[in-house]
Amino acid sequence: MSSESSLFSHRWLPALLLAPMMLLILLFFYVPVFQAFYWSFFLEQPFGGGSEFVGLENFQRVLGDPEFWAATGRTVIFMLTASALAVVVPLMLAIAADRKIGMSYPARNILVWPKGIAGASIGVVFAFIFNPFVGLMAPLNALFPGLWNPGIDGTDAFVTLVAAHVWSGIPFNFVILLAGLRSIPPTMYQAAAMDGAGPWRRIFDVQLPLIMPQLFLTFVLEFTESITSVFALIDTITGGGPGGSTTLLVYKIYVDGFRGFDLSGASTQTAILMVFVLLLAACQFYFLGRRINYER
Repeated sequence: MSSESSLFSHRWLPALLLAPMMLLILLFFYVPVFQAFYWSFFLEQPFGGGSEFVGLENFQRVLGDPEFWAATGRTVIFMLTASALAVVVPLMLAIAADRKIGMSYPARNILVWPKGIAGASIGVVFAFIFNPFVGLMAPLNALFPGLWNPGIDGTDAFVTLVAAHVWSGIPFNFVILLAGLRSIPPTMYQAAAMDGAGPWRRIFDVQLPLIMPQLFLTFVLEFTESITSVFALIDTITGGGPGGSTTLLVYKIYVDGFRGFDLSGASTQTAILMVFVLLLAACQFYFLGRRINYER
């Protein structure tokens, strides 16, 4: 196939193909973000009726709220634990699938299936699986009453939330990491074997260094996903409880804005969260991205 056959015949055709997606991104991302930053400087009436410019008063009120810092702390803990597991677990599965062990080919297809399931559906399923009376922990609760009860124990509820997030993140990260492993030339493994490197040594000295670009990508995306996309799991599994133990910042924004009708406070928290995500991504690229070698 010639290089000319891969080009578009009309110069405006690529723009027309991208237009629907760009319109959706504009309407459902950039416009709400701009509105949130705008409302963070105003005192908005919950049911219309005008607004009043208050400057930085909303930021002072939010930053002085202990519940905001508690939700932020839980968000950071969830980000570190869930993101790490959501990369490590798919990495182990990808290494196993790449070694062509038994059932590795069917597993490659099965592990991708959860990608097509909505977050709310995943939350409903995990709420049933980890139910203390009819779920997987029911036999242990029958032997040791009260051992597992996410409805009244905040730690159990948080663990359930982490498990659901990790499971939902397996498909995408598995595909990315497996693609990186499959792109490693076989001669690299042969040279390492001739030097006497065993299976574990080849993993740490050959595979992991050569898939650092893929690992970096999954870590960046997972850190962002764990902060912004966990809302559906919280809403369907725990509802932010018990006692606010699973109320992360993204869910607190929803509660304040749509239940408490504090549009200005919710918008201010959204602006702070957006800045935090951007700074987190910038730090990852600055401290980690520039140290990654993309050439083999």
